Amino acid sequence: MTRIRVRKYSWQLAPASIRAIRQRVFVEEQNIPPELEWDDTDDIADHYLAITEDNEPAAVARVFSTLEETAHIGRMAVLPEFRGKGVGEALLRHLISETSRYEELKLSAQEYAIPFYQRSGFHVCSDLYDDAGIPHVDMRCLSPKLVAPESHREHPMILGKDRDSWLFKSETSLVSLLDSITGQANQRLWLYDRLLEHDLYDRTQFRELLSALARRHRLSEVRLLIHDDKPLVKRRHQIVELMKRLPSRIELRLVNDDYPLEERPFLLADREGVVYRHSFNSPEGFANFADGGRVKLLGEAFQRMWDTSRSSLELRELPL
Repeated sequence: MTRIRVRKYSWQLAPASIRAIRQRVFVEEQNIPPELEWDDTDDIADHYLAITEDNEPAAVARVFSTLEETAHIGRMAVLPEFRGKGVGEALLRHLISETSRYEELKLSAQEYAIPFYQRSGFHVCSDLYDDAGIPHVDMRCLSPKLVAPESHREHPMILGKDRDSWLFKSETSLVSLLDSITGQANQRLWLYDRLLEHDLYDRTQFRELLSALARRHRLSEVRLLIHDDKPLVKRRHQIVELMKRLPSRIELRLVNDDYPLEERPFLLADREGVVYRHSFNSPEGFANFADGGRVKLLGEAFQRMWDTSRSSLELRELPL
C-alpha cells in the first residue's frame, strides 16, 4: 500500500499537478471533452492533492457545497501508476473526515467504481445515466460523522452488505442511522414506535427519503404503526402531510391495546435493515444493515400487531 499525504488548495493557488492529473485521466484517458472537464465549479471548490512520501503527485479530488447540510465530492482521479495501491481509498477517507460536519455527502460515480465508493459508506441513490458518454450513478453517504472513523469496516452502512452492528447512544447517531437505512430501502419500510416524535421523524430529510421510497414503484410500501396520534393532530407533521398526498403508498395505523404489543420500537427496511431501540424513551440501541434473521422475526411481530390495528380517524379528517 502506498502511503500518502493530502493537501488542500483553492483553485487560484492550486499547483499545476492538480490540473495535469485531471487532464491525463479524464481528457486523455477517458476522452472527456475539455469543455466539460473544466467548469465554473472549480472556482468555488476546495481542491485536494494526494502526494506520496517521495512527493510524487498521485491523485486529486474536489469538494464543494451547495447547501449548509450537503457537500459534493467530484473530479476524483488517480494516476494509472498508483491504482490498486490504496491511494484512492485513502484520499476518499480523508475527504470524508474533512467533510464530516455535513449531514450528507454526494457524488457522481462511474458505474465501474460503485464498489469502490461502497467500501467507504456511499450507496447508490439513482438510476444509471449517461454523463459525457460514460455510465454514471448518483451516490450518497447520509452518515459521514459515523463512517469517518470506521475505516476498518468493510462496506460500512451498505444495506445487504454490512454485517457489523452499529451501536448508538445519542439522538444524533440514531437520526443518522435512521436516515441511512431508510435512504437505501428499495420497497418496504415498516416503523413501530410509541409516537412519531418530531425530533426523530418530523424532519425534511426523513420526509424526502420516505417520499422517494413511496414513489419508487407501484409495490412500494411504507407502514407506520404507533400508539398515540394525538400529538400529530395538535401539530402539523411532515409525514402526515406526505401520507395524505400518497395514501396508497403510506399508511399509518394505531395499535390495539387488547392484543400483545412489542415493548421496544424499531424500523425495518426491506428484508435486511433494522434500527432497534432499547426503550421508547431512550435513543440507545443498535442498527444492522444485513441481518435478515432479526428482520424476519421483527417483521412477523410487526405483522401481528398490524393485523389487529385500527386506522386513525382524527388524521383521516385533517385537511391538507
